[in-house]
Amino acid sequence: MPLPSNINQLIAHFASLPGLGQKTAERLVFYLLKQDRAVLKNFAESMLGILDRVGHCAVCGQFSEEKLCPICANPRRDHSVICVIAEEMDISALEKAGEFKGLYHVLGNVLSPTEGITPDRLNIKNLLARITATPATVKEIILALNPTIEGETTCLYLTKLIKNSAPQIKITKLARGLPQGGDLEYADEITLANAFRGRTVV
Repeated sequence: MPLPSNINQLIAHFASLPGLGQKTAERLVFYLLKQDRAVLKNFAESMLGILDRVGHCAVCGQFSEEKLCPICANPRRDHSVICVIAEEMDISALEKAGEFKGLYHVLGNVLSPTEGITPDRLNIKNLLARITATPATVKEIILALNPTIEGETTCLYLTKLIKNSAPQIKITKLARGLPQGGDLEYADEITLANAFRGRTVV
């Protein structure tokens, strides 16, 4: 039996999300249809609230409800080390590992010319501004990008830029306990912790 257009439209929205197929999208929509109005209203308000209340940290670029995210605003974090990552979700994975106590910098993606992702589309200018504005403060940059061709290409590009802009800063990469071609967000905490401890100088 054909479904109402509103239901089909919502299923299509869910199915367009990463990692969700058509069947999963249908199950989610049918689950929501069984909930009472208050639950659905809270769900919708939470989603709309993202647009109104969530922006990006002025320093590192991760999602934040304030000008500075809790990590950048925390004086107990090591401000001399910046860990460069591709996506905001990588922070959650690295924080769970519990090994890193410094600051982060979110690029927003990795270089991929075939997909039109060029250096000007990444949060690179702000990274260079951070390390050149207070060159005596930042002592190490950790490149924690996924071990893919695009990730490695981005690491090489950033290494050249940083060495030209601030040659006194040590540049390191996570140790290769991470699976080649894998994503940081799917790595377990022990693997990530070991990758930090065994990081190598670029």
